[in-house]
Amino acid sequence: MKKWWILGSLVFISIVMLAFYSLSQFKVVNAWEEEQVVLPNKVWQLQFSDKLSEKSLDSDLIYVTNDQGEKLDTKLELGDGRKTIYIHPPEKGYDSKAKQYTVHFKKGIKSALGRELNSAQTWKFVVKETLPTVGSQENLASYFEKILDEEKKQRGWFGGVKDSISEDKASEESVAADKSGGGGDVSETNVQVQGVDEADIVKTDGKSIFQAEYDKVRIIQAVPGAQMKVLSTIRYGQNFSPYQLFLQDDQLVVIGHQYNELRKSYEDAAKDSLVAPMMQTTAVIVYDVKNPADPKQVREVKVEGSYVSARKVENLVYLVTQHYPDYWLLKENRRIDIRPKFTDTVLGSEEKTVTYDDIHYFPESRQPNYTMIAALDLDQPKKEVAMTTYLGSGNQLYMSKDNLYLAVENYGDMDFKERGVLAPDTDVHKFEIKGMEVKYHSSATVPGTVLNQFSMDEHNGYFRVVTTKGYAWDEKRPSSNHLYILDKNLKETGKIEELARGERIYSARFMGDRIYMVTFKETDPLFVFDASDPANPKVLGELKIPGFSNYLHPYDENHIIGFGQDTKIVAEKGSTQPRILTDGVKISLFDVSDMSNPKEKFTEVIGGRGTYSPLNHDHKALLFNKDKDIFAFPISVYQNSDKNEYEQIFEYQGAYVYSIDPVAGFKLKSKVTHINGDMPYYEDWEHQIQRLLYIGDTLYAVSAEKITSHNIGSYEKVGELEF
Repeated sequence: MKKWWILGSLVFISIVMLAFYSLSQFKVVNAWEEEQVVLPNKVWQLQFSDKLSEKSLDSDLIYVTNDQGEKLDTKLELGDGRKTIYIHPPEKGYDSKAKQYTVHFKKGIKSALGRELNSAQTWKFVVKETLPTVGSQENLASYFEKILDEEKKQRGWFGGVKDSISEDKASEESVAADKSGGGGDVSETNVQVQGVDEADIVKTDGKSIFQAEYDKVRIIQAVPGAQMKVLSTIRYGQNFSPYQLFLQDDQLVVIGHQYNELRKSYEDAAKDSLVAPMMQTTAVIVYDVKNPADPKQVREVKVEGSYVSARKVENLVYLVTQHYPDYWLLKENRRIDIRPKFTDTVLGSEEKTVTYDDIHYFPESRQPNYTMIAALDLDQPKKEVAMTTYLGSGNQLYMSKDNLYLAVENYGDMDFKERGVLAPDTDVHKFEIKGMEVKYHSSATVPGTVLNQFSMDEHNGYFRVVTTKGYAWDEKRPSSNHLYILDKNLKETGKIEELARGERIYSARFMGDRIYMVTFKETDPLFVFDASDPANPKVLGELKIPGFSNYLHPYDENHIIGFGQDTKIVAEKGSTQPRILTDGVKISLFDVSDMSNPKEKFTEVIGGRGTYSPLNHDHKALLFNKDKDIFAFPISVYQNSDKNEYEQIFEYQGAYVYSIDPVAGFKLKSKVTHINGDMPYYEDWEHQIQRLLYIGDTLYAVSAEKITSHNIGSYEKVGELEF
């Protein structure tokens, strides 16, 4: 018995020592065995288990060869943290005509502690000129089965996940605005790119106001302001909720969420027909509103999935949705069809399924969802919708008049157990827009993640993006912030890295050759970049102030407005780190006439802790017009209690209208509220002002319960219409 015990102990010790030896070896941690398919400008990342010796950055130790065995001219770069080596492609990218490429890394590679790579390795890959297509039911099933296998491993690490991933309610972008914020004598939705309209809950044509509200769309006669009335109400059943609107001449576009009911259970319907039922869709309904008192439906398009974003350029509408299919059904029967579907009344009432040859995929992606881009021409109501479909997500979207960019988180070969601990990078996919055709152009990977659409920009053919690499809370691997400038083919042209370590980006604004970026942890550094030379961008100035700006808005070429929160730093006994408390809403006017010396010229702090505005996360909530001297936004105001730091006292709900003067600063011109009499003890969402707009010299405030009109200047109320 004793011998068996000794023998068992020796075996156990041997296993432990072998495991320790394996874990302590210096090695490449993201190696693969299967041949990879990549795009021409692929940047390879070799991730090592330990920090590298800088001498290992040697083209004799790490290089790429083509199918003729010829060594290619690639550039090596040591990444943040010195555990990653980036292999940049040749200047003109990899030639897709070559049958195969090989990445080589030799045993001479050493860690910073002098340990040598355990073995030489090679990786094989092939290059595709454009995105490949799924092509067959077998390929699509295999794609999702690999995801199911990965999730099975994830269950082992985290104790189980659901087999079914429900329809993702893709988060709406948190965003910001265009220089004018509305042109002429009628305000327009505050958008990012002039000439590229964004869907919103309220629109106006200068005569009527159109409002999306819960289960209806109201059309309101707005002029004159003293005689407002509801001209018509488009009501919907329980299965449809209007969400966003576009207005184009005499056409109203309503975008909303549709839920389709089934007569039998979802599982039974899928098994019986071998087709996954179309349950949740984003619907686009077009109305003729030439007579606003009698709107007439022109057409309806439904696209499977949840709403991500939408843009309109002149008469063309581009809708982006994201659909998570119930791929777990493949475990029951791998012949079940889980391709995405759509309907278009131009084509009849039947559901149409996207063909296998029209489903593209990003070669290295393993995302369990579809991104669908639908394009329709409002001037051609009988022309069928154009669909572009990709496997893979893309929650953040930037669009110019010529190109659309999707930003997708890229975890590479990172294990599931490391996600959330190690931060991902970002794949940027560029699509060229020619009318209704949305065609894939190129892709790139940039270190870090983007905050929102305002982290991206296109200028003079260059794509610029700011990212945060890592997490601000991670003291072992402090976060850092970067600017990357890519050319028209998304090849890196210039960059600035390693800014504001330990902080993350809170807002950004691109204004031609000038770029502004706000980061935060304890103070708010405003960075000013000069990007006039795309190959050599520079940080010209940095300003550290209390608080942070969630949103930056141009005032003129020498001034920029910051909108965010004030903060207080509280020292904690026995702690090396102070505590940061957010306080009231803070508006700043920055003087950037001297780019090397930005100044916070004026500030305005509203209320105390708990005070917030929709403008903190939604740029469309801002009404700005420099000529009319209006800077207005909805707000709910709280004051701090003297009793304790966690108690707030509700004070006001409505909207504030400011005047901004670069010489005199901020002046509160008016407060507008939809609450009659004294303020209640708590906020009332029905009285919350959602949007402010103007027609001529009349300001309108819109809430779920009513609309009020006010003279611009005196801001005296001239009309009120309750719904």
